[in-house]
Amino acid sequence: MKTNHKKSNRKVQTSAAAMLNVLILFSASEKTIAQNKIDIVGIDHVGINVPDLNKAVTFFDDVLGFKPVTQLGPIPLDADWKKLNNINPNTGAVTIKMINAGNGASIEVFEYAENKGSINHPNTDDIGASHIAFYVNDINAAVQYLKSKGLKILGEPFTTPSGDTAGESWVYFETPWGSKMELVSYPNGKGYEKSHPKTVLWSPKNNAVKKLSGDDFDAKKNTVIVENHLKIWNEKDEVKRKASLNEVYASNVEMVDHHFIAEGTEDISKFIVELQSKNPDFRFTAKSVETNHNVVRLYWQFGSKVKPAVVSGMDLFVIENGKIQKLYVFVDQK
Repeated sequence: MKTNHKKSNRKVQTSAAAMLNVLILFSASEKTIAQNKIDIVGIDHVGINVPDLNKAVTFFDDVLGFKPVTQLGPIPLDADWKKLNNINPNTGAVTIKMINAGNGASIEVFEYAENKGSINHPNTDDIGASHIAFYVNDINAAVQYLKSKGLKILGEPFTTPSGDTAGESWVYFETPWGSKMELVSYPNGKGYEKSHPKTVLWSPKNNAVKKLSGDDFDAKKNTVIVENHLKIWNEKDEVKRKASLNEVYASNVEMVDHHFIAEGTEDISKFIVELQSKNPDFRFTAKSVETNHNVVRLYWQFGSKVKPAVVSGMDLFVIENGKIQKLYVFVDQK
């Protein structure tokens, strides 16, 4: 790049804007670049047809806890529109209700008056058959709840044992009008995420808006939580360590390292055991702890009594409801 500025002995500093451009360049895949050609941001809503709008809204509201929001119609449809959109010429006006489905895409529910289209649900293997999957924190509890509401559960929850979706549990159920929908849960993450930490899959569980309590902003309490975190990583007794893990970490805690992502206390416990077995004489010690609301920064070192700082680094914690929810690990490069 040519410039009119005179040369200087000072080292040229890369600007924040330039650094951001570099990060974007290296993180964007060919698929992302292709997608940006039409500027798609994400899925806004999913549309479904129902035989009775009021009953469907009652189901989404009373059973699933979703909030009905906007409504359009009834809207008369002219012959040209029906022909263009493959609607039976004798079908009547359409009424549309948008349902806010929590932390994710909305559901747009259609009811056609005097519907002359097919009243049969497509079979699972029919072209055009589809379903909506809802993420739940506890799939077994969710299944029992749906059963208590009289809904038909199609089988029992199944947990994928291996492969990209290892750790994911799912089960199908039927709505009161016969549509097939799904419950899905992976509180400890999926196999794909652990094998490809650089490619982060969007998940409603990772983007849910949580309400923080006043205790989450207590600097003294958060400092103690982080200090107990270090005690866990130094604890050699498995029983004591696991008990402390459940006290200090959220059950779905996520630890993000440069090389991998660990999800859940079990994953973290396995990593600690492996680290201790490889370095039996090493211990973690804190250099400093800094708090900012519910975020804590810990500077640490790891080594033996003779060499206490063989490895050093910084951990960044996000604390919610008195427990560590997120842990980001930065290891100093030597």
